[in-house]
Amino acid sequence: MSAALISPALLRWARERSHMEPDFLAEKAHVKLGNLLLWEKGDAKPTFKQAQDIAHVLHIPFGFLFLIKPPEETLQLPDLRTVGDRSSLGQFSIDLKDILSDVLRKQDWYREYLLEQGKEHLPYIGKFTVNENVKKFASDITTTLQITKNDRTKARNWTGFLKLLMERAEDVGVWVICSGKVGTNTSRILDVDEFRGFAISDTIAPIVFINGADAKAAQIFTLVHELAHLWLGKSGVSDVSLKPLPHENQNRIEKLCNEVAAEVLVPQDELKEHWQSEVSVFENTDALASFFCVSAVVIARRALDLGLISKATFLDFYKKQVAKWKIEKEKKESGGSFFSSLPIANGRRFTKAVIQSVYQQTLLMRDGAKLLGISPSNLNKLAGKMDI
Repeated sequence: MSAALISPALLRWARERSHMEPDFLAEKAHVKLGNLLLWEKGDAKPTFKQAQDIAHVLHIPFGFLFLIKPPEETLQLPDLRTVGDRSSLGQFSIDLKDILSDVLRKQDWYREYLLEQGKEHLPYIGKFTVNENVKKFASDITTTLQITKNDRTKARNWTGFLKLLMERAEDVGVWVICSGKVGTNTSRILDVDEFRGFAISDTIAPIVFINGADAKAAQIFTLVHELAHLWLGKSGVSDVSLKPLPHENQNRIEKLCNEVAAEVLVPQDELKEHWQSEVSVFENTDALASFFCVSAVVIARRALDLGLISKATFLDFYKKQVAKWKIEKEKKESGGSFFSSLPIANGRRFTKAVIQSVYQQTLLMRDGAKLLGISPSNLNKLAGKMDI
């Protein structure tokens, strides 16, 4: 077999970029560790099949291995996360980079589609500034999405309330995506510790991406947090941390979006009305988390911000919640069948737009299937499930 004249430096760069040790990569690519080390030194060359397998495992285009030097990779969105009480310094994993690239590629098509349909600019994008009053800001989101007190009762649980909020957001023009993996690859689960969501501000095709690997209650808060980003006209990747941080580590945009999301989901006046000072924070949060359809931590943090509990009480509560999460991970609900979960992972409006474009013969079936991350043979099945 002919050897693939790959660059040893690019092979090493790609492996380190994926945070893989040589032995792990060798195992995944089904090659001998000794051979891999020789390839990285330039003392030997892999076959084309071996090089293709390595590129697949490292999630890079095969051609990258033949470059003279590594390609420059820039952050495609502002990094607004705070991980471990310090700046994350703009380090995105391969999975997050691939998700961002995929979403931005789809947005290019979707934006053109919407413009061809006569879509007008959305009035709420960039409507407010970081100096806006939180209550006024939250009220505008609540009014735009037509959220009422009865919606929580109708939803009955976190899953139902999240579905309702996603539908309301899509009704006003926000493209909402909720996925816990890269594409349809079940072995590439998104890391909640890395990010919980991101927003892409655009007056035609604004996007909110929710990390579907997170708990449903957390996804609800992330959704509204990212909507606040759109109202500010500020794109960015978020981890939506509710733990109090030192003042110098607080990102002004993230802090405001947290405050707005809290007011939308747990209005100040309602929380004060239902809070019982004579019982413990645990009893309060257990009852109110179900009532407001948010997580117990959101309730506790809201109580802290409103002066209902002390910072010491909150930190003790938060510490115990983290310990609880590690011991008893929340049971994840089934994502349903492939065809029922795919429109959520791609966004329902986007999915319908792609399928309709294929049926109207303005988009080739193979191109439509590629946008949705499925095979052409499955596109008709998906359309049938969605009654298109």
